[in-house]
Amino acid sequence: MPNLSKTKVPMPAQAPEVRARNFREVALGYTPEMAAEEARRCLNCKHPACVEGCPVNIRIPDFIREIAAGNYKEAYEIIFGANALPALSGRVCPQESQCECRCVRGKNGESVAIGRLERFAADWFRENVNEAPVPAESNGVKIAVVGSGPAGLSCAGDLARRGYAVTVFEALHTPGGVLVYGIPEFRLPKAIVAGEVEKLKAMGVEFMTNMVIGRVLTVDELFEMGYRAVFIGSGAGLPMFMHIPGEALQGVYSANEYLTRINLMKAYEESYDTPIIRSNRVAVVGGGNVAMDAARCALRLGAEKVYIVYRRSEAELPARAEEVEHAKEEGVEFLLLHNPVRILGDAAGRAEKMECIRMELGEPDASGRRRPIPIPGSEVTLEVDTVIMALGTSPNPLLCSATPGLETNKKGCLIVNENAMTTRDGVYAGGDAVTGAATVILAMGAGKKAAAEIHKRISAED
Repeated sequence: MPNLSKTKVPMPAQAPEVRARNFREVALGYTPEMAAEEARRCLNCKHPACVEGCPVNIRIPDFIREIAAGNYKEAYEIIFGANALPALSGRVCPQESQCECRCVRGKNGESVAIGRLERFAADWFRENVNEAPVPAESNGVKIAVVGSGPAGLSCAGDLARRGYAVTVFEALHTPGGVLVYGIPEFRLPKAIVAGEVEKLKAMGVEFMTNMVIGRVLTVDELFEMGYRAVFIGSGAGLPMFMHIPGEALQGVYSANEYLTRINLMKAYEESYDTPIIRSNRVAVVGGGNVAMDAARCALRLGAEKVYIVYRRSEAELPARAEEVEHAKEEGVEFLLLHNPVRILGDAAGRAEKMECIRMELGEPDASGRRRPIPIPGSEVTLEVDTVIMALGTSPNPLLCSATPGLETNKKGCLIVNENAMTTRDGVYAGGDAVTGAATVILAMGAGKKAAAEIHKRISAED
């Protein structure tokens, strides 16, 4: 029987007062009964708009129909046919602005919980089947992928399916890129990322870590080694700062550094002696998902007071509504329409206060959001011992500066054409290296598109 409920089946989660002091995953996932109940809310539209909203074109009604019928393995296989990383996208993809916002059920109630069902299928498969993918027959063509974040992993997986010999070059010591250094354990467990990497290895993808392309090897040398094409999915890891007085004080972090120390250097595990300040009062400057991650991590490291300082109103917060809601439930305080003007330190050079000015919203700026305007004489001072700047990132210029022929725009992002090729012949790119900091699923879609274009070109040449 169809489920005509106007609301989604709730996702079980840890209680806020409990999860705010541990790094275990917040959302606990659907049971088979919950998944079947939610799947029956799908209307199996003849022309499913949800698929049009999916950057990797998953056959959404088909896999949901299999879940409703109890065919969980078949549901997973449908997803995996289009998406090499279903357990990841089921957790961190902003479905509410992609597939779910197109769902017709959302016109008179809540959309079908597509992301939760994708996660359920991936988790069920891992826990009950976990068969390694069968490698495709090799075509003998070597492709290099720079970066093992979502764009690189997606590109590598799609090329491996087509029989290419893919080598992924990762600058850090662990594959996963932003998935392991940027997203906290409580949103995306590292074991999940490692499991998806192992599936790619089973498909024949080779991973080489501690390989900074542009320093250890150049793109020219990759071609000399016999790689027929290079895909750059190196992300956007260069942090931005406000350039206000006091940013050089001890206790002022970029969100990238703070989250890397927690996630990749495992400050979230008590057995690791990771160098990081365990603060009492923390201010996180910014309003995106990264800011929410940093604020929630600070709570879990023992902070008594954590502020989100954002210069616009709540309506303009770029973070996912779910992340904002979770942060509030856990005790993060939102100081909206405030902007830092300077950070003050003690005699030892440690941050101890941050001065902010109140803002009001004027006319929309180039981003389409109303421009924040300072209110003279409205300064307030926060007593904080740590300030985390979560203002966005841009691509690291190292690779481009070491690669003749690669052109970037004024923001440092690689320029690509409609075929995902850069200004250097045979070099493709996608994800944050092209768009600047964006979402995991958009990066995955870019990697998938580049894989198709690389295959098209090499097939034509051969």
